Amino acid sequence: MDLENQKRVKDFAEQYGPENLVVLVGAAEGEAAGLAAETVTAGDPTFAGPLTGVQLGLTVFHICEPEIKEEVDPAVYEEQISMMEMVLDVDDIVEEMSAIRDEYCKYL
Repeated sequence: MDLENQKRVKDFAEQYGPENLVVLVGAAEGEAAGLAAETVTAGDPTFAGPLTGVQLGLTVFHICEPEIKEEVDPAVYEEQISMMEMVLDVDDIVEEMSAIRDEYCKYL
């Protein structure tokens, strides 16, 4: 997650309260999705951005996870996401995201 997005997430958490935010990621592989998820839950693991040492504990999901897919209009999902979903290892992404949520999320 780039530094500007880290700042946005931090600002939103301060403005709206971390319990009121859900972060959606769309990374193409589990490791990258997990890194973004870890950043918004446990703090920036690269120690380079505004979330360094900031444990927001935010709720975080990947757009291809079943919980989120169910919430999206099927026509929109089909048009915007389904093509990408066909080439992703969704099981790996779900496993990575679940592990991060189980360990670091405070607001599920």
